[in-house]
Formats: sequence, C-alpha cells, structure tokens
Amino acid sequence: MFNKSLKYSYADQKNIAAKRRGIFFTVLSFFVIYLLITNFFFSVMVLKNISMLPTLNYGDRLIFSSLGIKKNLPDLPFFDELPAKRGSIVLIRKSALRNVSVIKFALDKLFRFFTANNAGFPGVANEIFIKRIIALPGDTISMSNFVLRVQPADEKYTFTEFELSDKMYRINIPNVPALWDEAIPFSGNMEKITLGSDEFFVLSDDRGNTNDSRTWGPIPAGFISGTAVFRYWPLNKIGFP
Repeated sequence: MFNKSLKYSYADQKNIAAKRRGIFFTVLSFFVIYLLITNFFFSVMVLKNISMLPTLNYGDRLIFSSLGIKKNLPDLPFFDELPAKRGSIVLIRKSALRNVSVIKFALDKLFRFFTANNAGFPGVANEIFIKRIIALPGDTISMSNFVLRVQPADEKYTFTEFELSDKMYRINIPNVPALWDEAIPFSGNMEKITLGSDEFFVLSDDRGNTNDSRTWGPIPAGFISGTAVFRYWPLNKIGFP
C-alpha cells in the first residue's frame, strides 16, 4: 500500500516531470542540430520517382552537401564560384518552396525529422527535385534526339553533354512516334538558347520525364541547394552517385 502511494507523492511527481522535461529537451536538441546540419551542411533525400533512371532508382537514398554553395550569386564571372559542376546530380528547391511560411517550413522539417526523411509536409515536399546539371551560365545549348549539345561560353566549338561532363553517366532515350510534334518541350529536340549569367540547365536522366529545364526553363543558381555526394541505400549500390 505504501509503495503504491509513492506514485502519487510530490517527490515522485517531480521526478516524473523532470524526466519528461529531459526527454523533451533531448528531442528538441536533436531537432535543432538536425535543422542546422540540413540547412547549412548536409541533407538526406529519398528519391520518390524514376526520373533519374538508369542512374538512380525509386527509393534510393542520397546525401547532399550544401558546403560551398553560395545562396546569392548576382553574377558568376568564374567557374570556381559555381554551386556545382557539369554532370553533377543536384538538389533543387524551387521558388514555391523557398518562399513558404516559417510555420510550413518548420512543419516540413519536423515531418522529415520524425519520418527519417521519407515524407515532408504536404504542399512543401513536392517542390524538391533531384536533377543533373547539363549546362552552365553563358553556355549556348540545343537538343537533338534527347541529347544536349553545348557550346561553352569560352569555346568556339559545340560538344555533346557527355564530352563536357566531369562525371560519366547514361540516359534513357524514349521511343517516340514518327509523327511526334517536335515543337513541344519534351519532344527531344530544342532550338538554340544561350543561358544567362545566373542560369543553369538541368535534365532528368530519363529523358522521357518532363520535370526539368525543358518545361521550367533554365533555373537560377539560388534554386540549387546541394550536390549529391553519396548514395547509402540500397546497400548493393552504395557509393558515389
């Protein structure tokens, strides 16, 4: 009887309250550390589509580095100031995500923290994309049969995207009907354009997927929030993407 009553003693209640506060502040500390790391150093993303086949598969988990990425680049006179190199897989946060309210931003981070980055807050997570940088500021580009042709700003000649890339990669070229309208953005052909001083052209490795610069247009440097540095899942494909 006496032992049972200890549960309701003032000292015992104080003890329980202290433990609860300790758990709360421990979780809060981890969450703050998570916020700092994912905003300024590294972030973990799970690929939720097949737009990067054959390089990446649905469910692949990657670590992206934000180190060295400048948030504001009004002009880009030197290539060593760019947020990523040709051929790099990057994390893109479009304007709709960058301009969300503080509450939605915090909720998105909270969802990701407790779901091991498997889910974000509805209406926020959908504005995060994983793509490959194909062309840099100042490049003149065109597309033929889903392969980008690039004339770098400081070159006289045009090269294929693969010749200029710092990384080797393969793409999926879709089969299209003979009478396919070449005027649409994802037909596989594109007239020449020249990128501005703060513009990048990004594409999916699966060129049948249209959520990339063919429909968005070139993206500003500020949309690039990280470069893929490591794939840690699945285990049989662990390594540098």
